[in-house]
Amino acid sequence: MQNKSFKVGILIAILAVPTFVFVFLKLFGQNYYTLPYLMPEIDESGQVLMKGADTVFHQIPLYKLIDQQGKEFNSVETKGKIYVADFFFTRCGTICPKLSNSLSRVQSIFSADTNVIIVSHSVDPKHDSSAVLQQYAQKYDAKYGKWYFLTGEKKTIYDIAIKGYKLPAADASEYDNKIKSIDETFIHSEKLLLIDKEGYIRGIYDGTYSPDVERLIGEIKVLTEIYKSKK
Repeated sequence: MQNKSFKVGILIAILAVPTFVFVFLKLFGQNYYTLPYLMPEIDESGQVLMKGADTVFHQIPLYKLIDQQGKEFNSVETKGKIYVADFFFTRCGTICPKLSNSLSRVQSIFSADTNVIIVSHSVDPKHDSSAVLQQYAQKYDAKYGKWYFLTGEKKTIYDIAIKGYKLPAADASEYDNKIKSIDETFIHSEKLLLIDKEGYIRGIYDGTYSPDVERLIGEIKVLTEIYKSKK
């Protein structure tokens, strides 16, 4: 019983940290806490690129795909927005429902904040047409303009995942024709990425792990307060 109580106490402490930081910033109005910039740029020799004394960090490149309403989604629309990005596919029966449930919670928490959006990219674009994505979006009560589901050319999406968001994406059937299970066909990450208004990666979270999702929610609030403090 004592051991169980100790574990519960640890979990509560983990969940409380982002909230405490947010409240601290809110009450004192000073930027005492900052989120890190992730993914430094590396040159051909493997050295971290520097601009003077500052590290040069990777920014998400611009791209164009198609959303769940069949409209062109130009990622320039994310500039000036805090957003959460992930990769999934609608036929996935393992981690994707967990990811989408986590993002549904994020949408609910920030439903009134127009500066926070969600961008989900399908790694199975041949099947995941705009119509299919629209049905999937309805399943999770996704609000258009708040939560985008994207499809397009497979190569474009995989390049965006690997080179843009630095996450794995692959179609295993292209090199192993013995694979029959749809869940083993498409390789993608369970990670959710927090991207700031300038396109920098500020957080990486396991979207299937509740404490990490709560940390994401807390750090979105922290990042929001950081931007407010700069005004």
